[in-house]
Amino acid sequence: MADEKKKESGALRFLYGNAAGRCVLRLLNGRWLSKLAGRFLDTRLSKFLVKGFIEKNGIDLSEYEKDTFDSFNDCFTRKIKEGARPFDEAPSSFCSPCDGLVSIYDVTEGAVIPVKQSAYTVSSLLGGDGTAEKYSDGVCVVIRLCVHNYHRYAYVDDGVKGENRFIPGRLHTVRPIALEKYPVFAENCREWTEMSTENFGDVVECEVGAMLVGKIKNHLGAGKISRGGEKGMFLYGGSTVVLLTERGRVEFDRRFYEATSRGEETPVRMGEVIGRAV
Repeated sequence: MADEKKKESGALRFLYGNAAGRCVLRLLNGRWLSKLAGRFLDTRLSKFLVKGFIEKNGIDLSEYEKDTFDSFNDCFTRKIKEGARPFDEAPSSFCSPCDGLVSIYDVTEGAVIPVKQSAYTVSSLLGGDGTAEKYSDGVCVVIRLCVHNYHRYAYVDDGVKGENRFIPGRLHTVRPIALEKYPVFAENCREWTEMSTENFGDVVECEVGAMLVGKIKNHLGAGKISRGGEKGMFLYGGSTVVLLTERGRVEFDRRFYEATSRGEETPVRMGEVIGRAV
C-alpha cells in the first residue's frame, strides 16, 4: 500500500486532500455519474479505450477466452479460460473468491479497525442488519481489486445462500488515499449475502462498488451454491470484496495478518488458499 500511495494521482490528492477538492468529490462520487459513465462504457464508442487499458496495465490476454472486444466493458468483464483459476479441492481449504490485494482483521466488539485506515463496524457494513451480531467477534477479510485484476468473483464453498441485499450509498475510490479518510466500505454502494457453507459455518460475502464503478452484477438469488462457482462480476473499474467469518471457524494464514499489521496488502489470486477450517 505504501508504494501505491506514492502513485496517487494529483486529481485524487486534490479530491481527498483539501476542502475545495472535497466539495467537488460530493459531485463525483454520486451514483448518477457512475450510471452515465456505465452507459458509455457499454457502447462501441468506448472501444478506443481498450488497447491503451490493456497495454498500460500489462494484461496478458492469453489467459482469457477472447482477445478482441466490442466495448470497454466487454474487455473489463472478460472471462478467464476454464481451469485458469482452480480452487483447492480439500474441504478444509478456504480459498480467495477473487484476484486482488488482501488484508485480514480480527473483529473486536463489532468493529473493524484497520491500520492507517478509517474504522467501521460490521453493522454499518451490512446496513444495520441484525445479521452483523453473529460476526461481532469474527474475522473480516478485505480483498481490494485493482483495475488490472480479473473482475469476476466466486463462491468460497458449497452450501446455500440467502437473497442478495443491495445497500445504496456513495462511490468513493477504494484506493488508500480514500480509505485513510473515510469508512469507505460502510459508505459506498454495496451488495451482500449470507451463505451457510458446508465447511466454514456461516459466511457473509459483500461486494463494494467504487468511484465511477458502482455496478455490481450478481447472478443468482437465494439457493444452492458450489465452491468456485461464479457468483458475479464488477463492471467498469476497481472494487472490493469483503468476507466475514464467525469466530473460531477459519484460521487464516498468519502471513496475511503480519502484512496487514504493517499496513501492507498481499496479492492473491482467485482459488488461492488463504485459510483453513478449524
